[in-house]
Parts: sequence; C-alpha cells; structure tokens
Amino acid sequence: MNTRKVEIEKDRIRFEDHIHPGGMWSHIMKRNTTLRIIDTDGGANVGALFYNPENYNERYNMADTLKAQHIGRLCYPYVLYSDMGRIFCSITADSLGWHDTICGTTSKEIVKEKHGEGDYQELRNKFYRNGRDNFLIELGKYGLGKSDIVPNANFFSKVQVADVETGDFSFVQGHSKAGDYIDLRFEMDVLTILQTCPHPLDPREKYNPGRISLIVYKSDPPNQDDPSRTIRPENDRGFINTERYYL
Repeated sequence: MNTRKVEIEKDRIRFEDHIHPGGMWSHIMKRNTTLRIIDTDGGANVGALFYNPENYNERYNMADTLKAQHIGRLCYPYVLYSDMGRIFCSITADSLGWHDTICGTTSKEIVKEKHGEGDYQELRNKFYRNGRDNFLIELGKYGLGKSDIVPNANFFSKVQVADVETGDFSFVQGHSKAGDYIDLRFEMDVLTILQTCPHPLDPREKYNPGRISLIVYKSDPPNQDDPSRTIRPENDRGFINTERYYL
C-alpha cells in the first residue's frame, strides 16, 4: 500500500480544530493549503463531500476519480477529481494507504436497524446521528440540499471485495489506529464537508463514532514533478485544467 508521512512545519499552521464523535464540520479550503485529518483514538470514519464554492454544481466525482487513475481506493499520491475534470485536492501524506470511496454513508434507517433507538431526549448530545442527515445539516448552511449529495469519500475506512462473483464487500476492522492521518492539499478553493458517523458497513454493534482532529496549514503549489501529477498521465491533464481555471 502507498503510504507517506510528513512532519508539519509549525510556522505553516493556520489553525487547528476538531470534530466531535458523530459531529460535522465545513470550511472553504483555500487553494495551496492542506488539511490534515487525524483519527484521534483509532477506528474512526470521516465521510467527506467537496464542492466548488464559485459554482456548487461542480462537485466531487467518485467515478472519475477511480477510473481516471485506475484505482479502487484513495491513497497517496492520488487525487480527488471534480465532475469538470479538475482536481479538487491531492493526497500528499497518508499513514494508512487505503480509504474507501465506494460505499456511501449511513441513513436514519441503517442506524436504527443496526444500533436501535438512540434519540436526543434520552441521550442528549450522544444521540445516534447518521451520515446523510449530518451532510444535509452542513450543506444547508450553503443553500444546498438533498439533490446535492453525491457518492462520498470515507477516510480511515477500508473495504475490500469479499466475493468477486457476488460483488459483496468486506469491512476491515481495526484498519485505522490512533494517530493515523491523511493530508489533502487543495489545488482549488473547495467547500469541504466532513462528518464522523460510522461507516455503513462497520459491523460493530455499539454506536461509537470516533473523535477527529484537524490541522490546516499552508502548502506550496505542486511543481511539474509532483507525485500526484505524474502518477497517471490523466492527472497531468487534470492539473492543466485546474491551472487554466485560475489564469
């Protein structure tokens, strides 16, 4: 698996933040900044959606991301494509080497079937949230809604094909450990939506979403020899499309 660890220079850090278990977060990440997402305790899942804040109709495209790069997972040094053939962000560091972007997110019905009832009246802020509703809450802050939800990334989760005949998936437990992280270097200004509900295929019966730490830091623009650019010839064209957008 492709992994790479990077130490952040302290003078490049712009701010730090966190996401509570089962919580959500959004920010318009600026071009040439990097977002480090850290699994604080291990076993977390971070669902992610991405949009162009200048045109919300341009959003993350899971299918193009996978087929353009001949991959079935997210890892260093691959990129995340928009549906306009531009590159939203590049994975510049990754301690795991495998992140899911096929299985989507949870709904209220999935959470109830798997974990039972867990309402606010009984559990207060520890009530059972689901990924779809969390996405909708955060998207609503920008005037977006149900029709704007697309297949999302699931950072820190690993899913493999268990049976090639049936296409059944197998969730790998214990994949992410405390302190594992992924760095996303943004090649465009990107509205980034994150939520920390469990992965839809996570078999654990206890509803126990993980804590997430975030670091935003200044990063240099990629050069012509950047690994994310050279890993696939398609990526070079994607970078050209992105650079022309900002001319």
